[in-house]
Amino acid sequence: MKFAYKFSNLLGAVYRQGNLSFSPDGNSVISPVGNRLSVFNLKNNTSETLPIATSKNISCVGVSPDGNVAVVVDEDGAALLVSLVTRAVLHHFHFHRAVHSVSFSPDGRRFVVTKENVALMYHAPGKRRNFNAFVLDKSYYGPYDETTCIDWTDDSKCFVVGSKDMSSWVFGAERWVNLIYYSLGGHKDVMVGCFFEKDSLDLYTVSQDGTLCVWESDTGLDGLFLSRKEQKASAQEEDEEEEERGEGEVIRGKVESQKDKKEKNVRYRQRSKHFFNKEGDFNKLTAATFHKQTHLLVTGFESGVFHLHELPEFNLIHSLSIADQRISSIAINSSGDWIGFGCSRMGQLLVWEWQSESYVFKQQGHFNNMATLAYSPDGQYIATGGDDGKVKVWNTHSGLCFVTFTEHSSSITGITFTSSGFVILSASLDGTVRAFDLHRYRNFRTFTSPRSVQFSSLAVDASGELVSAGAQDSFQIFLWSMQTGRLLEVLGGHEGPVSGLSFSPVQSVLASVSWDRTVRLWDMKDSWQVKETLALSADGLAVAYRPDGLELAVATLNGEISFWNPQSAAQTGSVSGRHDLQTGRKETDKITAKQLAKGKSFTSLCYSADGESVLAGGQSKFVCIYNVKEQMLLKKFEISCNLSFDAMEEFLDRRKMTEWGSLALVDEGAGEEGGVDISLPGVRKGDMSSRHFKPEIRVSSLRFSPTGRSFAAASTEGLLIYSLDSSLLFDPYDLDLDVTPAGVRRQLQLQEWTAAIVMSFRLNEKLLKQEVLEAVPHQQIRVVCSSLPDVYVEKLLGFVASCLDSSAHLQFYLTWAQSLLMLHGHKLKNRSVAMLPTLQALQRSIQRHVDGLSKLCDFNMYNIRYAVALSKQRGVKRGAEEDEEEEEEDKDEGLSEEMSEVSVEDMTL
Repeated sequence: MKFAYKFSNLLGAVYRQGNLSFSPDGNSVISPVGNRLSVFNLKNNTSETLPIATSKNISCVGVSPDGNVAVVVDEDGAALLVSLVTRAVLHHFHFHRAVHSVSFSPDGRRFVVTKENVALMYHAPGKRRNFNAFVLDKSYYGPYDETTCIDWTDDSKCFVVGSKDMSSWVFGAERWVNLIYYSLGGHKDVMVGCFFEKDSLDLYTVSQDGTLCVWESDTGLDGLFLSRKEQKASAQEEDEEEEERGEGEVIRGKVESQKDKKEKNVRYRQRSKHFFNKEGDFNKLTAATFHKQTHLLVTGFESGVFHLHELPEFNLIHSLSIADQRISSIAINSSGDWIGFGCSRMGQLLVWEWQSESYVFKQQGHFNNMATLAYSPDGQYIATGGDDGKVKVWNTHSGLCFVTFTEHSSSITGITFTSSGFVILSASLDGTVRAFDLHRYRNFRTFTSPRSVQFSSLAVDASGELVSAGAQDSFQIFLWSMQTGRLLEVLGGHEGPVSGLSFSPVQSVLASVSWDRTVRLWDMKDSWQVKETLALSADGLAVAYRPDGLELAVATLNGEISFWNPQSAAQTGSVSGRHDLQTGRKETDKITAKQLAKGKSFTSLCYSADGESVLAGGQSKFVCIYNVKEQMLLKKFEISCNLSFDAMEEFLDRRKMTEWGSLALVDEGAGEEGGVDISLPGVRKGDMSSRHFKPEIRVSSLRFSPTGRSFAAASTEGLLIYSLDSSLLFDPYDLDLDVTPAGVRRQLQLQEWTAAIVMSFRLNEKLLKQEVLEAVPHQQIRVVCSSLPDVYVEKLLGFVASCLDSSAHLQFYLTWAQSLLMLHGHKLKNRSVAMLPTLQALQRSIQRHVDGLSKLCDFNMYNIRYAVALSKQRGVKRGAEEDEEEEEEDKDEGLSEEMSEVSVEDMTL
């Protein structure tokens, strides 16, 4: 089994802090999630987390106008130049101070960074290779406090910077004769946004107290001109190649009275002033953005309300409350139709279409940490339970949450799928076990105990009929029937909290592990009694059965993983993983990490699909994979490098150490004696009421996917997905000098389809394999499959399963899969254990297409039925109207005949 797992996606968290950005085409939202960057495609309804990470949480992001690169800056001022095309880091840079905002010029040639009270303008990295991608052009001084926001004119000639000193400064990107800098006041609070009007120097400024000032310029953009000296210098710059500049040019502005300025300089006057807060209610304005083409101003407030105004008349278009929490960031796409909102406290990301007044996108992660997770049997869904009492179900293909269950009133401690994959079971500290239906999205069954207990573990048998939950206060195990919902039995015998439960996949046996240092095997078939009792060396924390049911893995408090044979009740091996955890030291710890490691252990276990290795994680930032047979560490993954979390490093910074200990121990009088409050024993997540709170990094749950090609880890950072995607690594098979891309294409030209497929799989490049496979005529698929060597059948079937997920050629790849299974089915059946992950991946891909097409077909079928029924109803009405018309005609004819007879009689008389 290969263990070249790479980070592929981050689920469970959509927004933390920083500014939101739309892609240039307006179809994707770029959101900072901790120290990572996620891209949400609103058109295809998918999410992707870039495989980059900063050393601390991201504070601001600037995207180039063409959407190819982005500048990402973290809380300490460390910047990354990221390619959004190749998803790679191109350059590292450090500003050595906190950066508030980054903005590219509309022409893409420069970008401005605001730090402290200065605005720095850099040359944007071009297509040429430069030793330093961040070349400083000019430094702009003027504000007396920290700068907060930036905006450019449409022609990139000028930009405006807002500051905390309640002023706005207009600077020229070049040394214009009539505009070098200009200072604007008129506000009484911190500046939140400054925006230029379209193709104009007219300006809008918004402050935190809800004040909008409209500034009118007496000069247009075409009225700015350079001096002759500057014109010659700019002409020489265009002709010559760009040279690296050291510190760049420094421009210092100062506040001057208007009478000191020359008449030819650009002047501003305040055209109007508007207030968002009226009738005495004070609502702090926290975010603002402006769309120049539609003159639309969007403002967000601390109460969760946002307003849409049309400028410059300040006409209110729309007002809505989206949350009870502060709106942290607002962005608007290029067309002006979609508005993105980010709420950092709730971890919520919304995209609102203001014209139709509907949500385009709405996602929210767990408010607190994730506690547990479970894969569905087909690997298509992941269910997570959090400390906020919510159960969320995520689609592994799109990376988005499609349903949230909120029936629990306390933390979720266990979650699992039934074998059918359509029922989710969750256990909680509120004393209930609930069953949720994924068809109707409802809680259809609730299991409770005779007296109120707190459930700490959960398991369901292979048939989905028996549900068991362990209690952490009464030390008992409760068994219910899924069909009736009745309590079947209460199993007693443990002398400590039941920390883990696991049903045998092949027998009616339940394994339970407890803090009383025992594992008990319960017979679920006849007697409901203890079958075997296994003695452990320390308190038991987790238990897991091997997929074939012939082995049992148990994690204990002393950091060991022991392996047992459940048939003979004998221990077959053990692994000491305390040193592999590499525990970090928290800022408030008074002992070293080496001493802390003695109290750390694994809290989650999971076997791989083939049962040869076990995945373990716990109170550390590392996830370990051990080989069961050799009892050795195979690979170790570091799930996070975010220093914004606590316990990330083994040694504390010596610059923060004093003779009395760490500076973090000195708080602003939080404790009774002027220091911090010491956490009570058993407190896992720290004191959130403290003025400074850093969450501790940990892994609370781990699961392999049923296909074995990925695993998920529920951590402090979110739900991390690591996969064996072939596009992430180059792994050739049986490589030779003659196996080259040119040789493969040569075989295609000669129509040697089998040889081309074999050579492409030996080279093992995904795009090349896809090119060769799609070049084969569909009439030749069965012939090619019959002549394919056996060693490549499994590889081709796995590749077909992966292509079915994303390719539009559905029938083509289904034909490949059918031909391979029909021609090589008997040989594949002999290796069913090794082929199980590939077959499950194929089944998952086909099932996803079946679900999508069935919904579309049902929709069309119901519409056709409605149209037929409507036409029949109208036909009946039409027939009734025709009958009435015929009756009226008959009546008219009868009356006319009677009148004619009467007239004839009159004539005879």
